[in-house]
Order: sequence, then structure tokens, then C-alpha cells
Amino acid sequence: MSSPEERGLPCVDANSPAVLVLPAEVVRGEVILLCEDVRLRLAATGSGRVVCDAGALVAPGLAAVDLLARLQLTARRAGGRIVVRDPPPALRELIRLVGLPLQVEREVEQREPPGRVEEVGDLHDPTV
Repeated sequence: MSSPEERGLPCVDANSPAVLVLPAEVVRGEVILLCEDVRLRLAATGSGRVVCDAGALVAPGLAAVDLLARLQLTARRAGGRIVVRDPPPALRELIRLVGLPLQVEREVEQREPPGRVEEVGDLHDPTV
């Protein structure tokens, strides 16, 4: 027996994000195509995020940071976000230096320690 041929997009688990492998060298002309790719991947998966694998970048510089900023903006406009996977140390430092709010995969977010509860009252007043 053979099953009927299915048409349309394959079934994708909504919890698994799409992965976009960034090129080894960022070329200005490819930025628009990569942004469109992020938008299409968000629409196809419905997961709300695209993982951008930056491990192949050979000389990460401000062009790579600009690309990631544009990809993040495109993702936000489409109702999602990007997560950067395996960025080289130089790219990670540049992201921090320019203050780009990107999430790096498997990086613990730095949060402020929980605040202490301060009670109002007079320490010398025995009724308190």
C-alpha cells in the first residue's frame, strides 16, 4: 500500500526553532537575503525564534554585528527573535561593546540579585 502524497509545508514541531547558518564572510549584498530568510523561517516554523549559527564567521567585525542587528530587527517585526549560536569570542565581545541586546544560546542571563524586603518601622519601638 502506498500513502497519498502530502502537499504543503512539512509538519514542524513548534518548539524547535529554525537554524540559519551565517556565511563565513558577511557581504553587504547578502544582508537583505538573509533578513528575508529569517522572516520566511519564522513564518514557516511558528516557533517565534530563529537560531543564527555564527560559528563559521572567520573575521567577525562590525559588519557581522550590523547583520545580527538587522536580523534581530527583521525577526521582531515578524513577531519573533533571533538567538545566536556559537559566536566567536571576538563577536561576543563586540556584541557586548555596542550594547546589542541579543540572546546567545546557552549563555546564562545576568540578572540582578533579588532585592531585600525592607520593613518600615522604628527599631526602638517595642510595639513594632
